Formats: sequence, C-alpha cells, structure tokens
Amino acid sequence: MSADRYDLLVLGSGSAARDGAGRASRQFGARVALVENGLWGGSCPNVACRPTKAYVVAAELMHDVQHHAAERGLDLPTPTIDLARARAWKNSLRRDQQSWMQVLTEAGYGVVPGRATFVDPQTVRVGDRELSGERVLVATGSRTAVPPIPGIEGIEWIDHVSALELEEVPESLLIVGAGPVGLEFAQIFARFGSRVTIVNHGPQIAGRSDHEAAAELQAVLQDEGVEVMLNADVDSFSRSGSRIEAAVAGTTVSVSHVLLASGREPNVTALEPERIGLELTHGRIAVDDRQRTNVGGVWAAGDVAAGPMLTPIAQYQARIAIEDMFGDGSRRADYSVLPTAIFTDPELGGVGLTETEASEQGFDVDVVKHPLPSVTRAQYIGAKHGLFKIVFDRETRRVLGVHVVSRGASDIVGSLTPALKLGLTVDDLAFMHHVYPSYSEGLKAAAEQALAAAHTPG
Repeated sequence: MSADRYDLLVLGSGSAARDGAGRASRQFGARVALVENGLWGGSCPNVACRPTKAYVVAAELMHDVQHHAAERGLDLPTPTIDLARARAWKNSLRRDQQSWMQVLTEAGYGVVPGRATFVDPQTVRVGDRELSGERVLVATGSRTAVPPIPGIEGIEWIDHVSALELEEVPESLLIVGAGPVGLEFAQIFARFGSRVTIVNHGPQIAGRSDHEAAAELQAVLQDEGVEVMLNADVDSFSRSGSRIEAAVAGTTVSVSHVLLASGREPNVTALEPERIGLELTHGRIAVDDRQRTNVGGVWAAGDVAAGPMLTPIAQYQARIAIEDMFGDGSRRADYSVLPTAIFTDPELGGVGLTETEASEQGFDVDVVKHPLPSVTRAQYIGAKHGLFKIVFDRETRRVLGVHVVSRGASDIVGSLTPALKLGLTVDDLAFMHHVYPSYSEGLKAAAEQALAAAHTPG
C-alpha cells in the first residue's frame, strides 16, 4: 500500500494540533495533514472551555439578578433557568463539525477523519489509508478518567461533556473531584437550583492552589449551599429506583445525578505506541523540553504529553515542537511562571509558587495579604470572601507567587506573569500606580503591608 506523503502529520485537531499545523504551514510552508477520530476542533471549543464558560456567565448573571437587582433599584422577578434554552444559546456560540472541516480544508491541510494507528515512526494507518510524514506531532488530547469505584458500571454518570447537554437542571448532584472542572460545575448547577455535594480525596479543594486561596473559595461555595466533603472517597455506587446512592465516609449520599471530575485520561492507547517503542510516563507520552519523544521524528503536545494540562499550554508546546522541527530548535519549555485560573465566581487565580511550594523549595518566605471585602470595587457586589496574597522572598523581596480570589482574578494574575519572570519585587507592586476603583488595587494594598513590615523597628 502506498502512503500519502506529507511534511508533517498532526494526530488530532484540538488546540495543540491546530496551532502546530498553522505554524508549520504559514511559517515554514509545510504540507500538513490533520487526522481526527473525534470532534474536529478538539475539546476546548466544542465541549470544554468555551461552552463551559457560557454556563459560568449564565449562572453569574442569574446570581447577580437574584441577589443584587433589588438593592440596585431594579424591580425584576426572581430568575429561573430554562436549561434547554441556555443549552441552545451555548450551542449557538460554537462552530459545527461541517464548518470546522471546511475551515481546516480551506487552510490547505489534508483533513483525514478516522483513528490513527502507528505503522512505523513516520507512518500511520487510518482505516484503509496509510499516511506518511517526515515529522509527526501527536496531539490527540484526553478524555474523562473513570475512577474504579465499585458499582460505577451500574449507574449513568455524566461528565463535563454530557453535563452541557442536559435539558433539565439536576435535582441533586454529586461531583467526584474538586479540581477546576468540578468546582466550576458545582457552582453553575448550585446557582441553577441543584443541591450539590462535592467529594474530594485530598485535604483541600483546588489541590494545586495556595491553601488560603482555596479556603476562601470553599467558603464562597459553602455560602451558596454547596456541601464540600474533603479527605473523602466514594466507596461505592448503587441504584435505588430513580436515585443514585453513594457510600461516602460512612454515610450515604442520595442524588439524581453523578458528575465525574476527578481526572483526565490521555488518548494514547489507540495509537498503539508500543509498535514504535514510544515511551510513556504515567500513561502520557514522555517528552523533553523541546517536546521530543524518545522516537526520532515524533513530537507530542497537549494533554496527551507529559506536562500541565491547560489549553494555552497545549498551544505553547505545539509552537515549541514546530520550532524544533523546522526552525533552529532554540526554544525550550519553561513552566516556572505559569498563570492558572478556576472560573468560579469569584475566580481563583494564581501565578508562580504557592506559600507551601516556596517553603519546600528553601526560600525564606514572607507573605502579605489583603481581604477582598475591603476593596471598594468588591463592595458593590457585597463580597464576603476573597483574598489577595503575595508570596515573596524575605531577603531579596522578589515576588515568588501571587494568589487572588476575586472577580477578574484571571486577568490580574495573567498580566503579572511577565513581571514575575523579570524579577518583580513586592516593593515594585507597592509603589506602582493602580486603577481606582478596581479589583487589582487589592494587590497594592497587600504589597504596602510588606513596606510597613520592612520599616517596623525590630
């Protein structure tokens, strides 16, 4: 069988795949083929980040109308959610599959639907076709991981994909996992009217976030009626009529729906990586800081590759891989200053090290904090919980991390990323001009406490 030949084979069509294909084609004139077995465009625009944030926006609007309209002089009826209409609006914001294929075809790519399996390092089989490329970028993404809980095979669980297709609000919802997906959906459905319980294996929600920031967000969720069970696991599931019963920490939680949000599983098995000796680490493809795998001519990027599982990181990794394939290969992956956010209300944003991480890395850590409710802008929304926290080195004054629980936290920490990379000090933050009234002035208020401490006679 003769194989169709390309300069670059891209396996997948999500964030990493499309960014990599575009860079290779536009900057280096490469002939590129995209192979996709699932949704053209990948998870983010179709079933993950973008549509989820549409529901976040709807839930925030519903919350604000319910809790703040009257005090602002707006006479409105108590809002209710028509989930079928919300779903229709959400769907209107995304591109359909035929449109995706048209866009990718018009961009000049070979568009090949089907499951790719490695034949050799430069050849894949897709159905009855073989495609070959001098270079291969694996960007097949990930899917919801199903935890091995006894009885789970006997219930109909939902995940972030199927949750967005519900046409009625769940009466009650048990969410397994308290990472970004679990927390965002917990608040969405609690605001829509569900009784929500979160079960989390670890000792805090948002396990990778600063512990005090996570505690502030937990307080917000609990104020909104979300029950949070920490240091707990679902021991088993069973059905009781139309209900699902979960055994958790010696008690039974009875709900109408269960949402799995405890992790992601890379889409790597179908590639048959053992055929080419592709090395895996914890189920994901092992890569170096240029996104190279252990197999010559094969790179990997995005959720399927080892590293942070974030949409902008997928794009970042793809660009590094393409530069290594076609350019001088001088770029290296660097995650030392990585901004992240959880899009609850308020958002939980962080960049740099947490207080715990900084201490573990041997820094002489100091911390300053300012409460969100003391910020003028936050008083307009009656904020009861929230935080601006700066982690810095006591001797050099260099900022090691910033953690914010506030509306707009994602914008605040994102804009600070280059400053932290360039060696920003806590004094710089204190002496900078800030907009008033804005949420970001909470950083200045926190930083000024470091100035006062530095000049207090000891």
